[in-house]
Amino acid sequence: MTINTDDQYADGESKTTISSSRRYSTSSFQDQSMEDDGINATLTNDKATLIQVWRPKSYGSVKGQIPAQDRLTYTWREIDVFGQAATDAKSREPLCSRLRHCFTRQRLVKDFNPRKHLLKNVTGVARSGELLAVMGSSGAGKTTLLNALAFRSPPGVKISPNAVRALNGVPVTAEQMRARCAYVQQDDLFIPSLTTKEHLMFQALLRMGRDVPHSVKMHRVDEVLQELSLVKCADTIIGAPGRIKGLSGGERKRLAFASETLTDPHLLLCDEPTSGLDSFMAHSVLQVLKGMAMKGKTIILTIHQPSSELYCLFDRILLVAEGRVAFLGSPYQSAEFFSQLGIPCPPNYNPADFYVQMLAIAPNKETECRETIKKICDSFAVSPIARDIIETASLVNGAGVGIELARAKHQTNDPYLLQPMEGVDSTGYRASWWTQFYCILWRSWLSVLKDPMLVKVRLLQTAMVASLIGSIYFGQVLDQDGVMNINGSLFLFLTNMTFQNVFAVINVFSAELPVFLREKRSRLYRVDTYFLGKTIAELPLFIAVPFVFTSITYPMIGLKAGVSHYLTTLFIVTLVANVSTSFGYLISCASSSISMALSVGPPVVIPFLIFGGFFLNSASVPAYFKYLSYLSWFRYANEALLINQWAAVGDGEIACTRANVTCPASGEIILETFNFRIEDFALDIGCLFALIILFRLGALFCLWLRSRSKE
Repeated sequence: MTINTDDQYADGESKTTISSSRRYSTSSFQDQSMEDDGINATLTNDKATLIQVWRPKSYGSVKGQIPAQDRLTYTWREIDVFGQAATDAKSREPLCSRLRHCFTRQRLVKDFNPRKHLLKNVTGVARSGELLAVMGSSGAGKTTLLNALAFRSPPGVKISPNAVRALNGVPVTAEQMRARCAYVQQDDLFIPSLTTKEHLMFQALLRMGRDVPHSVKMHRVDEVLQELSLVKCADTIIGAPGRIKGLSGGERKRLAFASETLTDPHLLLCDEPTSGLDSFMAHSVLQVLKGMAMKGKTIILTIHQPSSELYCLFDRILLVAEGRVAFLGSPYQSAEFFSQLGIPCPPNYNPADFYVQMLAIAPNKETECRETIKKICDSFAVSPIARDIIETASLVNGAGVGIELARAKHQTNDPYLLQPMEGVDSTGYRASWWTQFYCILWRSWLSVLKDPMLVKVRLLQTAMVASLIGSIYFGQVLDQDGVMNINGSLFLFLTNMTFQNVFAVINVFSAELPVFLREKRSRLYRVDTYFLGKTIAELPLFIAVPFVFTSITYPMIGLKAGVSHYLTTLFIVTLVANVSTSFGYLISCASSSISMALSVGPPVVIPFLIFGGFFLNSASVPAYFKYLSYLSWFRYANEALLINQWAAVGDGEIACTRANVTCPASGEIILETFNFRIEDFALDIGCLFALIILFRLGALFCLWLRSRSKE
């Protein structure tokens, strides 16, 4: 027996491994695993040696082989994927017929869309320590297969209930799969205003376990920057193609890859990781993947016509054509298989190019190409390689136990066949609630500070509008004309704060919706932490804007003198700004795009504006609109502002300069004209607070529904 104490962890602790000097194969360590009080025990097949290892999760570059109990073999069987086929039959149906079907049972028949068979009975295996490349022509089903394996199929795509996806022979759910694998998707989605390092810091804080020290996470960020040659652009903003200049296409692709490799996942799925990269960087990325596979990780990637140099790095290839498996095996086996079919790869020819050309649908030769593809797929389905794959996909740890027996084991107290994840709660989140909230708040605050449209332009615009309104209503005196002008200027306070703030945030959640949905599906954070962090980060701006506006217009117009009256007006205007901001959040979360949010915003605000008491007396609201008027913040804010302005104005303070003209004798008469009561001031303030909470809860609920619809 030997005792090794040389390996050091990032936090300074050492590990002690008691093992036999006898050498075993990789498969011998995958028989049975147990976990008891932080000690992992693994029995070899001959039951001769007990290996007990206690170790914290070590993030960073893997210095040695992954322990046998942590290795993952991914198998899938009988995967059939269906998608809704496009049809325009319903659009050609007469309007009267469509209206009739809405109220009859025939709607079920008319609304049925035929399904398109995207993947057809796909079975395969990806072993630990191997790099599996999925290849095929465009539209063959590569990305569809990868989405199905990652449990991330888009809405409208259905997977057959008979499909079995298992890790180490244990059928897994979407939550279990997401906790154990990383998925690099083809399209790159980032927050444009963040730098490369800030993005990786955000990802590291949320992806790495909650028990990992902060220093280890930051050290891992520096390692990933170095490994993927991102050091020179670490402080460069990511940007957005066509809008904000930032990283190049290759750097964005490497950053997407770096985000997923922060945690050294034992199972990694990559959709076109080399697209947009030059030959040198593509080879560098695949060298990193190859090195990870050699340490014991399971790597599955899709790639479109790789070079011969990249092709040599693949341990196994999976050829897909027309939704079927044309071949799955080693590159050497593929050469033999196609030679037996009478279509050998020519000498000095890139095998990847040859296979993709053979499995593609050429223009004007659709029938001939489909017959060739059917011949290749049918031949592979009955080949010895395919039979071995089907047999492997039906086993548990290679021990001959079926999937049904594995499920039965999980229903009893038998030891787990799949090691439980450390640092992951029951919902699949690695970071705590407070950590998620802090990270979202930090990222959102950086976005606010770096976006000049949200700070400099907003404040400048507010100052200009306030100066214009103050100049128009400058120096009002208390006479019959001044009363009308002051009331109109106070209502302009409300309309300006409403439209300025509603349209300032109406695109906040709509613009970041794709990023939010992807990060939410990756279980980086919850919906409530994202919403709270995003809204609180923008709160200082919605306090500064009312302060600038009120501080300029209040003295210029000559409103009620006194610090208390000024502070009360500022408080009410700030409440209005935040109510309108909350309403803008609601529209943004309920809308599927920015254009829809901008179209819905103005028509929805206008009815609340009418109920403010300036254009329609509060006592004249129709009974059928009475309840809707209770949601109008114009009503409560206008009443509170007028009470603050006129409640202390007594008899004789308003000068009547013209005869035969209606002139209020006191501030109380002005309030009675609008049907406002001084006693309702506290109620108005309370209702404004209630509307802030109500609209934000509604926005949170809409955002939660949108995230659930994309799961």
